[in-house]
Amino acid sequence: MDYLDKEEEPRQAVPANPSLGLSAKEAAKRLKENGKNALREGEKVHPFKIFVCQFKDFLTMVLLVSTAVTVFMGEYTEAMTIGIIVLLNGIMGFIQEFKTEKTLEALRKMAAPMAKVYRDGILTQVPGEELVVGDVISVEAGDRVPADAVLLKAVALSADESVLTGESTAVDKGVGKTDGVENVLHQMNLLYMGTTVAAGRGEARIIAAGMNTQMGKIAGMISEIQEEPTPLQKRLDELGKIIAIGCLIICAIVAFAGFLRGEPVMNMLLTGVSLAVAAVPEGLPAIVTISLALAVGRMVKRKSLIRKLHAVETLGCADVICSDKTGTLTENKMTVQRIFVSDEEIEVTGSGYRKSGKFMMGGKLVNPQGHEAGKRLLEVCAFCNNAAIRVEQGGKGFFKEEGGGYAIVGDPTEAALLIMAAKAGVTQQSLADEYRRVDEIPFDSKRKLMSVVAEDRMGQRFAFTKGGCDVLMDKCTGVLWGDRVLPITGPLRNKIEEASTRMAKKGLRVLAMAYRPLAAGEPASRAETGLIFLGLTGMMDPPRKEAKEAVLTCRKAGIKTVMITGDHKLTACAIAKQIGIFHDGDKVLTGKELDVISDEELEQQIENVTVFARVSPHHKLKIVRAFRRKGHITAMTGDGVNDAPAVKEADIGVSMGISGTDVTKEASDVILLDDNFATLVTAVEEGRTIYGNIRKFIRYLLSCNIGEVLTMFLGILMGLPVVLLPIHILLVNLVTDGLPAIALGLEPTDKNSMKKPPRRSTDSVFSNGLLTTIIFRGCLIGLTTLGVFVHFLTNFGSLELARSAAFLTLVLTQLIHVFECKSEERTIFTIPFWNNWKLVLAALFSAAIIFSAIFWPPAQMIFKTVALSGQQLLIVAGYLAFAPILSAIVQKLFKRTKKD
Repeated sequence: MDYLDKEEEPRQAVPANPSLGLSAKEAAKRLKENGKNALREGEKVHPFKIFVCQFKDFLTMVLLVSTAVTVFMGEYTEAMTIGIIVLLNGIMGFIQEFKTEKTLEALRKMAAPMAKVYRDGILTQVPGEELVVGDVISVEAGDRVPADAVLLKAVALSADESVLTGESTAVDKGVGKTDGVENVLHQMNLLYMGTTVAAGRGEARIIAAGMNTQMGKIAGMISEIQEEPTPLQKRLDELGKIIAIGCLIICAIVAFAGFLRGEPVMNMLLTGVSLAVAAVPEGLPAIVTISLALAVGRMVKRKSLIRKLHAVETLGCADVICSDKTGTLTENKMTVQRIFVSDEEIEVTGSGYRKSGKFMMGGKLVNPQGHEAGKRLLEVCAFCNNAAIRVEQGGKGFFKEEGGGYAIVGDPTEAALLIMAAKAGVTQQSLADEYRRVDEIPFDSKRKLMSVVAEDRMGQRFAFTKGGCDVLMDKCTGVLWGDRVLPITGPLRNKIEEASTRMAKKGLRVLAMAYRPLAAGEPASRAETGLIFLGLTGMMDPPRKEAKEAVLTCRKAGIKTVMITGDHKLTACAIAKQIGIFHDGDKVLTGKELDVISDEELEQQIENVTVFARVSPHHKLKIVRAFRRKGHITAMTGDGVNDAPAVKEADIGVSMGISGTDVTKEASDVILLDDNFATLVTAVEEGRTIYGNIRKFIRYLLSCNIGEVLTMFLGILMGLPVVLLPIHILLVNLVTDGLPAIALGLEPTDKNSMKKPPRRSTDSVFSNGLLTTIIFRGCLIGLTTLGVFVHFLTNFGSLELARSAAFLTLVLTQLIHVFECKSEERTIFTIPFWNNWKLVLAALFSAAIIFSAIFWPPAQMIFKTVALSGQQLLIVAGYLAFAPILSAIVQKLFKRTKKD
């Protein structure tokens, strides 16, 4: 590897300065009074509490009551079976959610473990948590800031504050007001806990520690957020209540009917209770959990890690995605995209820290070194620069690329200039043979310039300068236009300013370059006068290639994508336009505007807003809450600490697996392992598939249970012998209901799932006529089974034969129905049978179990069944054909009526 960074100067011993900082005694006193410089530890969730929470939903409670009732009735086998199902369901949920919320613990890790601080006037190192307000700390490039502090001294200092503000570029820092400073974000003279010093060095006095820092305030926001049940959990609770009410009604009707017939009241009450227990689909919670767990496995293969099971389904009904810009929609790597030199505006292709890229103008390849001005501009970009590039041979480094890539050390803006120059073949290494650095005038926020004095091999010295266009132009007396130096006249100045404005309107950050030869003996302090203007560079953090297509897919799926960023309004809008988020007529709101409008006013405007710029963490929280109050199921993506409160507040919080901080990951429900916004779209598609499959097996299980209950219920009302024995019902519920229902949960994704609008959060699990379909098909199953029972009892006179025939009919009718449940739009005669082999195998296995129970002699003794003859099987087949044909006819009539 080639390391191109300059050698560090040997460090000098720091002399004691008694007037600087606190004494060790005073620091200890303040530490005792105010506590450690650490974030408050939240209440840890005990594993036992997580396990108990798995049994809180209403349907599980109904099952637990059912278990108690079956024990009371002496049905110990059934009670044990239901109990085991409920326990296994709880264990599965516990295993998946055992990674408890560690948000505050992760936030504490963001504080620097060690800090350089003046104690008794001597610079020493202490643990970051021992710092107190009033301490004076020393920081330099690469250090993590241990607490919020006001700068006392700064040399070419800049800080990466993206974890707090979302800004993609390092923020220049300088000395300003030092007393009575208000601790708020976006202050030039403040450093903030958890941020990183990108370049330079400085000294600062701590003004806030622990929970009083900006990061501490974020920790406080996260701890105040209360989690709410997901839409699926709400729907399953509603379903449990419906089933419970249905069970009570069944008990009452059966008991009353038996009483009217003169049956003993206690016997009829127990019969009603047993029927009600049979009506409870004990496999439903387990199948929901299994289906969600299997979906989690599939989503990991698609680069989405689900931290909470029910979050899978919530994704499916998201209709708003609030996305952080930096690192989520963009690459989080500043890239030069345009240069203006000698009246030529040249496009620079390629993005990120990759050496692949071309210089294009009018669709044709150009050489930026084709004239003196271009050559000089590239030299300034590479030499007037304190960043460094490390060449990765063969793409083995962090930034992988075919044939080798670059890794960057230093300020992202300077890194972008280095990479752009390297694309043209100009590097610090190539310039080292021509120039040596003699002096430097560091950048500061007042001058907005940086200059380097270089000496060539002939002893000629040059000033290389870069900075803001307006400031640098005032320092220039000439312009290198091609190969000639011309005076800066009004027309030339206008051309340069117009080019700068064009770049700025495209959301580019514009920097200007200049140079001049220095006279012999001329001091470096005069280097920034009488300069010769060279050209402009325009850079931005480019959007991810996949983001535009992903946003379009979301739009087709009825999902609104909103950009939330700490960047400037112009930059945010430019990126949003490129990606397809921002369109003509859309509104943009800034953090300042959010500060002055009420929650009610924001709710009125928010439907038309697609970009929020210059926002702080509390603004993001306000935005997410406004969308939720409007009834939207809201997803929030983010990677920085600044995103964590909003990520936790959202219905579905999504963090980045690579660039995301521990804080955001622990606050999220979903982690995108490849940091790709497009991966979120595949996760939404998977969520929609899961919910569709849940509806399918709810339809199947409830139809089957209604069929079973109706068979028994009508038999009792008609004065018939008990149609099916408890062991028959138990076998049906455990084997023939469960396996096909699990297989339904594995139905493949519908190719049209992302072309439909998301379902409303208020929609019941029975919406779009599903309840009517369930009741109708359940009645068909029950009537078909009862019809076979009556037919066999009347014509063959054997109760065991009639029960066996009814048992076989019930199961086979259900197994036919499971294929009807594959689609809510198609009939059984038009569905694709073979796209889910697991369902076919499950149906065949269940059929084999039932035929074994009826035709295998050892099983006949257990289940009290007898074998059917070939003629009797044909009778059963005739009844079986009736139900699906009638169901298909009714379904077509219903669809036609609905369409009309």
